[in-house]
Amino acid sequence: MPRGPKKHLKRLNAPSHWMLDKLGGVFTHISSLRHISRRDQLDKVAHAPTPDIFGLQAPKPSPGPHKQRECLPLTVLLRNRLKYALTGREVKAILMQRHVKVDGKIRTDPTYPAGFMDVIEIEKTNEAFRLVFDPKGRFVPHRIGKDESSYKLCKVKRQQFGKSNVPYIATHDGRTIRYPDPDIKVNDTIMLDIETGKAKQFVKFELGNMCMVTGGANNGRIGIMTKREKHKGSFDIIELKDATGNTFVTRQHNVFVIGNKDKPLISLPKGKGVRLTIMEEQAKIYKSEKKVLDA
Repeated sequence: MPRGPKKHLKRLNAPSHWMLDKLGGVFTHISSLRHISRRDQLDKVAHAPTPDIFGLQAPKPSPGPHKQRECLPLTVLLRNRLKYALTGREVKAILMQRHVKVDGKIRTDPTYPAGFMDVIEIEKTNEAFRLVFDPKGRFVPHRIGKDESSYKLCKVKRQQFGKSNVPYIATHDGRTIRYPDPDIKVNDTIMLDIETGKAKQFVKFELGNMCMVTGGANNGRIGIMTKREKHKGSFDIIELKDATGNTFVTRQHNVFVIGNKDKPLISLPKGKGVRLTIMEEQAKIYKSEKKVLDA
């Protein structure tokens, strides 16, 4: 009978947008080799052919502000994306030196779940990144400047009254903000000052504003909201139009407003949220290869 929550995650069960290879990530059960010497342990680990000693593991995200399937653990971010480490042990060494901040707070947990719109700062290298989606729906650490690293965008998920009738809003990253502007409603986006934890400004969830899709088949695409369909007893549908004029639809809860009209409040990643077809991608690759050959 299991006792407590699971603490391991197989690579096959890890979210596909982490882009982990199936046969990497060796997890070694040294405890099963305690009856032999340390030298023999290391030799057996290096040449073990059986899956009894090896389990192809991924870092299981710790409980935190983002869901397990909608986050990127710091181990994957530092090792697989930013390439600052080769192994999980090196990631732990970096974090324990207190070099990494997430939303202005030092994080030392290798499996801390960083999520959409989180700001990751590495003071030692004087770098800052914002976690956003690329046009294919994968997390990408988008490099930002010092001015932009002082704030983040948060989607309002709930608006309620708490104890003593204190009004508050709850955001997509688990924050609770008391006494918000009365005009802020559910699905609106606020610009949060990371240092103070207060909303500097907000953008309404309405037609004509720029949005990014954060779930579903169109995850990562950016477009202008053009139509809103209400379906009683089902999901409301939002229609968007991207920069190339292509239209696509998604459910309302997948839409995150990122700009007022056509002006984004954050800098956009490579591709600007425009998803290319297979033929367009192929033509783009051929064009770049031709440039290299001509040069």
